[in-house]
Amino acid sequence: MTAPTPRRALLAVALAAAAAVTVPGGRASAAAATPPAGTGSGAGGGTGPAEAEAEAEAAAAAAAASKTVDNRFWYSYGHWRAGTHRGTAALAGTRPGLVIDTPAGRTEYTDPHTAEKATWEYAVWTSPVHRSDVPGTEAIASWNAHTPAGTWIQIELRATYGSGTATPWYVMGRWASGDGDIRRTSVDGQTDGSTTVWTDTLAVDAPARANGVRIADWQLRLTLHRKPGADQGPTVWLAGAMVSDVPDRFTVPASAPSGKARELKVPRYSQEIHKGHYPQYDNGGEAWCSPTSTQMVIEYWGRKPAAGDLAWVDSRHPDPQVCHAARSTYDSAYKGCGNWPFNAAYAATYPDLAGVVTRLRSLADLEVLVRAGMPVITSQSFRVEELTGAGYGTAGHLMTVVGFTAAGDVIANDPNSPDDDAVRRVYGRREWENVWLRTKRNNSAGKVASGSGGICYLYAPARPSRAQIAALRVVGVL
Repeated sequence: MTAPTPRRALLAVALAAAAAVTVPGGRASAAAATPPAGTGSGAGGGTGPAEAEAEAEAAAAAAAASKTVDNRFWYSYGHWRAGTHRGTAALAGTRPGLVIDTPAGRTEYTDPHTAEKATWEYAVWTSPVHRSDVPGTEAIASWNAHTPAGTWIQIELRATYGSGTATPWYVMGRWASGDGDIRRTSVDGQTDGSTTVWTDTLAVDAPARANGVRIADWQLRLTLHRKPGADQGPTVWLAGAMVSDVPDRFTVPASAPSGKARELKVPRYSQEIHKGHYPQYDNGGEAWCSPTSTQMVIEYWGRKPAAGDLAWVDSRHPDPQVCHAARSTYDSAYKGCGNWPFNAAYAATYPDLAGVVTRLRSLADLEVLVRAGMPVITSQSFRVEELTGAGYGTAGHLMTVVGFTAAGDVIANDPNSPDDDAVRRVYGRREWENVWLRTKRNNSAGKVASGSGGICYLYAPARPSRAQIAALRVVGVL
């Protein structure tokens, strides 16, 4: 694409992460195990294993021929043992991870948002080089981690172009689940003249140029920090990235509906009822489409903040967990709650949940995931007349796809609704597919602007069911 993906559209392509058993192919996902009891209604349900695997085989040839997205995630014990360790170690168990063993040294960090300076012990893990199946124009990292008080992590990505020239190590995030030690932040102003980091996305500056720059391979570097002398440090359960090369397009081919109606019982939350609440977090609830969508899916999987986590929220505010999600995803540099990997990382702070950011190819992909019991958070932009029934236009907005009608129309929980009861919407298939998958559009001023190109995120159990693993393979996440 010729411009970075619009910011407020958050995709969530949640990946099934970190399992004791590696899925063939080494992509992101995990052991084939039934999701924990008490998951949200519809969780783990839907298409049976045999049907899901048949879908995977039928889709394989078409996917290979039209591949525009490459996903690679590290999450297993074997993955964490690979790469280069400087003071880190692989942690075995039901959810393997990366931890500090013996610190490699100490460093000072001055928080740019508070001016507070502190000394930290650190250890570093550098991933193996991953050769992308797609010569990419964009890369978006994802990570799932536990960061107790007094700890945080830094995620960096270095790419190599087709020419063999390498980029600098770009900071893709400085992250902690809380905000008491550092302020969660992206890093502005990173460029080498060929690629630039835009909040959470590493983008080629001029991808439309003939024989232009493309990302050929890449690797991650994770730096784990803790207070000097502390016994406990961060644990990283999953880390990786999605590289894509989605062609410029104002319209996309129509996909054929499956003809199978399916709707998941996902909680419904409105961002609009939080208008004016906590303006220090992206001007309050009116801009909270991403964390509101994220919270809906977290609760679908049967997870929720503890009462103590919500003690800071004014008791007069409805749905206090949405306020908590906004605070937990806020990016102090971007000054918003729409940082894509920050949302996925927040979802993964809940027990045995995993989350990643990716792109999908079509509504057929979304149907596969929904039939396997997985709702999907999608990012789209449109003028008011381009999506019948929305009643608004947007330069970038997140909503959650929870089902499909028998005719193939999209059932979405749209947080841009006046109250919780109004959140459920049904949008026409053709209109919705186009505003989600296109990379170019004409805005209300008649100027050419960017579209998300199918961005989404998916949150799922870290140990997904057999049917869910099959669905994740169909859409290219595994």
